[in-house]
Amino acid sequence: MLIKMGKQIAKHKFLILLIGFLLLIPSLIGTVTTKVNYDLLSYLPDTLETVKGQDILVDEYGMGAFSMVVVENMELKDVQKLERKFEAVDHVKDVLWYDDIADLNLPIQMIPKNLREAFFKGDATMMIVLFDNTTSSDESMNAVAEMRKLANKQCFISGMSGVVNDIKDVALDELPIYVVIAAVLSFLVLEFTTESFLVPVFFLLSIGIAILYNLGSNVFLGQVSYITKALTAVLQLGVTMDYSIFLLNSYEEYKEKYSEDKNRAMGHAIASTFKAVVGSSVTTVAGFAALCFMTFALGRDLGIVMAKGVIIGVVCCVTILPSLILAFDKQIEKTKHRPLIKSVDGASNFIIKNHWIWLLVFLVMLLPAIHGNNNTKIYYDIAKSMPSTLPSNVATDKLKEDFDMSTMHMIMMDSNMDSKDKRDMLDAIDNVKGVKWTISMNSLVGATVPESMIPKDIKSMLQSGDHELAFICSEYESATPQVNKQIAKINKITKSYDKTSMVIGEAPLMKDLEDVTNIDIQNVNVASIAAIFIIILIIFKSISLPVILVSIIEFAIAVNMAVPYYQGVSLPFVASIVIGTIQLGATVDYAIVYTSRYLKERRNGKNKLEAVSIAHKSNMLSIITSALSLFAATYGVACYSQVDMIGSICTLLARGAVISMIVVLTLLPTMFLIFDKVICKTTGGMKHIDN
Repeated sequence: MLIKMGKQIAKHKFLILLIGFLLLIPSLIGTVTTKVNYDLLSYLPDTLETVKGQDILVDEYGMGAFSMVVVENMELKDVQKLERKFEAVDHVKDVLWYDDIADLNLPIQMIPKNLREAFFKGDATMMIVLFDNTTSSDESMNAVAEMRKLANKQCFISGMSGVVNDIKDVALDELPIYVVIAAVLSFLVLEFTTESFLVPVFFLLSIGIAILYNLGSNVFLGQVSYITKALTAVLQLGVTMDYSIFLLNSYEEYKEKYSEDKNRAMGHAIASTFKAVVGSSVTTVAGFAALCFMTFALGRDLGIVMAKGVIIGVVCCVTILPSLILAFDKQIEKTKHRPLIKSVDGASNFIIKNHWIWLLVFLVMLLPAIHGNNNTKIYYDIAKSMPSTLPSNVATDKLKEDFDMSTMHMIMMDSNMDSKDKRDMLDAIDNVKGVKWTISMNSLVGATVPESMIPKDIKSMLQSGDHELAFICSEYESATPQVNKQIAKINKITKSYDKTSMVIGEAPLMKDLEDVTNIDIQNVNVASIAAIFIIILIIFKSISLPVILVSIIEFAIAVNMAVPYYQGVSLPFVASIVIGTIQLGATVDYAIVYTSRYLKERRNGKNKLEAVSIAHKSNMLSIITSALSLFAATYGVACYSQVDMIGSICTLLARGAVISMIVVLTLLPTMFLIFDKVICKTTGGMKHIDN
């Protein structure tokens, strides 16, 4: 059946290429029209109180985000003019500043101390700009961009909308470069490890088409995160490269057998490749699909896109690639050259002969790897993943420098709450460690002012039908243990006065992000290991092989994750969540391909040493090529990217590919030699084999 299908593909190669290239048109349209989300906090579950609070802000107040603006060395009348310009910007709902509570002619020293400290410090003043849409909306980001144009060098705009806007600007500049870097470096690796100058071109063309199909089909998801879009091409290139290598090797073998009929040779090669890559691709898909178990929806976003990409990659590998190779077979033959690596037999013999050394290395490294893996530091501050020179980070530094503050929370309370309770609650919050000041309706207009006399703009800014807002200034940075403790204390105080109250804002969202992703890391790892364990068990009908293969790759992951710990480097939370799953899914292929050949040779009557040696020599070069392709694609991006979220993931993937390659080529044959008897007894169809 598969051979017949393969022959039909070979026979209709030009039709397949025509259809394949025509499908690029809707794929390009889909790629361009798919919305990209640059706000990672928007992927938090809707059930969280902080997220619900953000929704209420939009629904009741027509406000979804805010920025703190620091202005240095500017006359008050000029600051007021700047405030008016900001208020005129589309999607700026309101601007809260000194002139909302007092006349500019009133000496600053005469206003209450908490308000004076909130709006003035030395030669600097601060205003709070409120936007009518969410942090990551195009409207809010466009408003920030417009405000930056209106501002001069004395003005600094901070807040998550500014951070997201900077992420968008950097990502848009860098994304096309990622693809170029990955393609060029993978091309160089392939040129050194294949026997034709043209073959790498067709490998990259086939995978490039698959990547475009994948990106184009994302339009049905509505939107994807910038991390997903940035990593899709790089990961798909690295992860699916070994399918192409397997097809070419298989075709070369069958071409010798059916030298008179290349279509027939390719038909058999397609059938052989499909059988071989289904098992390994299913494990890779399972690895990515495990990301969907995350409650933090970024995992589902990345998992669906990458799982889809692997499936599309397999389809293109057995349709587009064979059609390209057959269509240009003569040109491929003419451009053949001597491979840089002529034979791996010597290296293979050395590895297998000294297999006890690798076991000793494994035992020595095991505990340090586990310790480092369990203690690698993780950070959750999204702004920290960006260069310190970006406008949003410069503005945050100015806030710290001029006002000794880093972030601002909001309390959303019942508007019918007793005035005395409100005052007592805010007084208690003022005494929480790290709180600089609070601004509420009472502090702006005074507790004794009748509601009918409260200015409409202040009332609409801080009060809706059911809720009232108060701003809390914190000297602690977001995503730090200090601010998390502070938020917990504030939350406890507000709940004691109003059970329906909510503490919302950037720092509370990041606290929830930390709580959610800490659970996700465990769930995703368990799900990916369980899924791949079951798939390997089904593929090989073995109880022992899933344990051996998964343990070896998990050891490689532990070594990889331990490196940052011993380097003293902190990882962004996204990298720590996805790397285990991606490295497991991407590199378990190496182990499966090697295991398949080992079992085949054992069933054919070879003894354990012969079977291990043949499997090692026949797969060593393809494993090296695949791993180095993934390394080259990801390492180049890691060196170039200014976004640590992307750079750290690519660094881990690059290092992980090399570590997994070394572990599979050294430790796996050692395990087979040691546990051969156990494998034969616990694997279907091998109990009769003599040891």
